[in-house]
Amino acid sequence: MAGRFISFEGIDGAGKSTHIDAVAARLRSAGAGVLCSREPGGTELAERLRDLVLHAPMDPLTEALLVFAARRDHLQRVITPALARGETVLCDRFTDATFAYQGGGRGFDTSVLTQLEQWVHGGLQPELTIWFDLDAELAAQRRAAARTPDRFEQEDLGFFERVRAGYRARMDAAPQRFARVDAALPREQVWQQIVAALEARGW
Repeated sequence: MAGRFISFEGIDGAGKSTHIDAVAARLRSAGAGVLCSREPGGTELAERLRDLVLHAPMDPLTEALLVFAARRDHLQRVITPALARGETVLCDRFTDATFAYQGGGRGFDTSVLTQLEQWVHGGLQPELTIWFDLDAELAAQRRAAARTPDRFEQEDLGFFERVRAGYRARMDAAPQRFARVDAALPREQVWQQIVAALEARGW
């Protein structure tokens, strides 16, 4: 793969989505071809599966299978071709979210998630994962002021504390890939942390 792959992670309400466009603009100004996408989603099929995951009742295994099915289509149709063209892919969530939400939040067996991860995309991982780390209670306050909650956003604080711990575990397992930003800080200070993470990699 000739391109770069950057993922953006964090619990709902952490504010990550607001910074993706700014990263895209920064990279484009430096001459990079940039593709922005999201998970679950990014293709017609994956967006349909996203709607099911966010709104239809289901057990954790079904949830995980749908998320990985969406990811498979997304990888085949969007991410892998873009990387092969030499583009930089910015993805609002990737597999770390599955380990955090289904593994941490739902308490689902992470060994099953690891097997699904291997089947769906082998060793492909983002070159950089920017993790917007935020206290679960503050994130809940932000969500309440922003939008009508989906099936995940309706979960209690304990769920999001487990999700946050799930992200921490993923970072601890691959510290060279992660850049943690303190998402409780004002937006400009969060942006400065993101810029520092990009500059540390020569981007």
